[in-house]
Amino acid sequence: MKVTSTPGVVRTAPARPAGRTERTSSATETGTVRRIEDTVQVLGIPPEEMTERVQHAILSLMQEVDNLRQELDRTNRRLREMEDVADTDALLPIPNRRAFVRELSRMISFAERYGTPSTLMFIDLNDMKMINDKFGHESGDKALFHVARLLVDNVRTTDVIARLGGDEFGVILAQADESVGAEKSKALADIITNNPLNIDGEQINMSLAFGTYTFRSGDKPDDALDKADKAMYENKRDMKGDNVR
Repeated sequence: MKVTSTPGVVRTAPARPAGRTERTSSATETGTVRRIEDTVQVLGIPPEEMTERVQHAILSLMQEVDNLRQELDRTNRRLREMEDVADTDALLPIPNRRAFVRELSRMISFAERYGTPSTLMFIDLNDMKMINDKFGHESGDKALFHVARLLVDNVRTTDVIARLGGDEFGVILAQADESVGAEKSKALADIITNNPLNIDGEQINMSLAFGTYTFRSGDKPDDALDKADKAMYENKRDMKGDNVR
């Protein structure tokens, strides 16, 4: 080891491993020297104290820090993957109720801060039992995929779509007041009913009931969902009468 007269700078001259070229060794040496120089500058170690043992300890510490950083990166990636799984519906490639409620809470906070209302649409598919009984549960799953795809393809990237459970879907129409929200919700309902599902060559017209609620500052996520749900059931009763389930 050679210690230069320049404070905080250390030069090393390790022996080149057999079979390696001069160019490769120089590159390795330069990178190692630079890392040690940077560390010495941070730690403020005088050049005369930079013994071979100290240098080895610094290199070991730097390697350990690199290992910890890589492990932290791997852990963060795993956490993100687990969060994605926890927020995604078990059947459909869209958010689940848990993620939807969180986004609803975020949008309500946005409305409180900027005074901009947004509209919540609650969708309940009709006659899913008939599809399951007649064509099988696999076809029922296809019906859910069909509706999810139609919703995703016909909303903005700022809007949020989720499966709330069973045959129920939720849509958050961002920054859509009561008039715009009602108009867009009606358009989405028409798109679903006007695009039949093909099952074994048979065209199945999807029927649904929906309700909307335009939430504002001070609303709670559960209250907003409850009001949109009640509006949906009023729509369902209007469509089929009081005996609807």
